[in-house]
Amino acid sequence: MSFLKNIFSKEKKETLDKGLEKTKTSFFDKLSKAVAGKSKVDDDVLDNLEEVLVSSDVGVNTTLKIIDRIEERVARDKYLGTEELNQILREEIAGLLSETNVGNETEFTIPENKKPYVLMVVGVNGVGKTTTIGKLASQFKKKGLKVVLGAADTFRAAAIDQLQVWADRTDVPIVRQEMGSDPASVAYDTVKSGVNQNADVIIIDTAGRLHNKVNLMNELTKIKRVMQKVIPDAPHDVLLVLDGSTGQNAFEQAKQFTKATEVTSLAVTKLDGTAKGGVVIGISDQFQIPVKYIGVGEGIDDLQVFNKYEFVDSFFK
Repeated sequence: MSFLKNIFSKEKKETLDKGLEKTKTSFFDKLSKAVAGKSKVDDDVLDNLEEVLVSSDVGVNTTLKIIDRIEERVARDKYLGTEELNQILREEIAGLLSETNVGNETEFTIPENKKPYVLMVVGVNGVGKTTTIGKLASQFKKKGLKVVLGAADTFRAAAIDQLQVWADRTDVPIVRQEMGSDPASVAYDTVKSGVNQNADVIIIDTAGRLHNKVNLMNELTKIKRVMQKVIPDAPHDVLLVLDGSTGQNAFEQAKQFTKATEVTSLAVTKLDGTAKGGVVIGISDQFQIPVKYIGVGEGIDDLQVFNKYEFVDSFFK
């Protein structure tokens, strides 16, 4: 599959390979058991493969699509050996993901016609939301863009302090108020400050409480409304951060958040510490929302733009 070659730099690719190591090892251990003693791909192998994919958090619907594609190949080619299964899976998953018009990016970019570009970040507490914001700020700054952060998760003092740490670390300005302040007021001040500073990117952190969706919905709606007083089409992107190590829970959170607010992109974090990286394949396929970023390590440069071809290549390496 030559189209998989040389999209990422060697260093970036090695980080991705390493970040998916646990997922890959777990998947191929299960796969080798699934085909043990079999020389051809038959109904038994396909049943076992279905189980492997589902237990690797690819998700039931996406798994069934992959199995259907392999069944078509078996019917067409008449005979497929189990030793070819790795390559077939790789091709069919890449083929499935290539049908979605997302996951093609290779660099951290923002649209040229939106300045400042306002990014609102949502997600439940503990998924790596603030860390993702800090790493995004670092990546955008490396691109020569001027970034302003807004600490609108005012329900937890720790969230404000943590964002301050990242602002200091990346040397970008932050707009913050005291814990318990009105989040919409912080968002308004941040956008106003970003405009005054001629910022390229404004990233706003928000509180992540799903236990009361009505309150969350109202709060996020209010935040959007006050930002639009300054920039009529803000926010330009609503990024939902999901913890990849929670597997199917990440699907559930995505469903809940998309009911509470309009989500336009996804970041899947903590893939390096889990064997559940298959969830990225499922989420990429199932939601009509692009996975934009993946977290494959704790380092400041270990947040990567999600490229589906590089991801599949590392998964099956």
